Amino acid sequence: MINLSNPTLLEYLSDHLHVPASDFKLKPFKGGFSNLTYGLEAPGEKWVLRRPPLGKKISKAHDMVREFRILEALERAGYQKIPKPILCCEDESVWDAPFFIMEHVEGPILRNKMPEGRSLSPPFFKQLSATSLDVLLELHQLELEKSGLANLGKPEGFVARQVMGWSDRYSKAETEEILDMNHLADWLKQHIPEEEHVGFIHNDFKYDNLVLSNFESPEIKAVLDWEMATVGDPLMDLGTVLAYWAEAKDPEILKMFNLSYAEGNFTRAEVIDYYAQRSSLNVDKIHFYYAFGLFKVGVIAQQIYQRHVQGFASDPRFAALIHVVKACGKLAVQSILTHRI
Repeated sequence: MINLSNPTLLEYLSDHLHVPASDFKLKPFKGGFSNLTYGLEAPGEKWVLRRPPLGKKISKAHDMVREFRILEALERAGYQKIPKPILCCEDESVWDAPFFIMEHVEGPILRNKMPEGRSLSPPFFKQLSATSLDVLLELHQLELEKSGLANLGKPEGFVARQVMGWSDRYSKAETEEILDMNHLADWLKQHIPEEEHVGFIHNDFKYDNLVLSNFESPEIKAVLDWEMATVGDPLMDLGTVLAYWAEAKDPEILKMFNLSYAEGNFTRAEVIDYYAQRSSLNVDKIHFYYAFGLFKVGVIAQQIYQRHVQGFASDPRFAALIHVVKACGKLAVQSILTHRI
């Protein structure tokens, strides 16, 4: 368990935010599967605090310091749709792990089910589909050199490194043999596209990482969860978007991440068409990127499931994630065989 009244933490926050320790209120947000996010309040002030999950550290994942630096870089580059970075603590003695504090952006966030007491219309979701993809395209087309964003990644050989890296993560997190995932890893290694593209990518772009203006007109105020953002191939980002973009006909277990299955949303084919019409990138090999996106989602679910099996993640939702892994592998293999997304 995490001690939310840790005196060392409260003293640190008091010193850096200039608020008496007794005035702070820290409340965990529900709904996430990975990093832990809290609402931090004091009289007249609201912030958001993020820290890694409990348990075994995963290489290159859950890097709170890096996520904070990315927000700083985007702020310097003049990108507006982010929560302002406030404070970063790298001293693990304060709260057992690095953490950071950012601005609290007011506005609703769509989870994987309709908001309680609301029935959002098909026109709402049609507009949200387009608006969210416009934001994705804007990110992919950010200027890199003058802004300094180019320093955040190594785009040369990015796709190959991603395929090999996520394959290695899967091997290390495997708790049982899932043939579809193993076949998928082999297929991806054998079909890495030769053509490389370069842009700034979010790497975890879906509805529940978007703060909306309201439920009447779905303008996007801020994009959240930047821990995996980097400079790489934008089509890899699009592939991840497609992997999370569940449709009504998809297995129920894959609808737990995104409300994109509600009536009015673009289909995955429409997502691809919308993106292609507004980008100079060639999407002829989008099946590779979609298969990779599903593989990555499966690996992330496998890593969290492994922590659950090891006793580090007690949330009962995590027990079902092995079925996400299996569904991702099966859907990706079907897509490869049928050439349909």
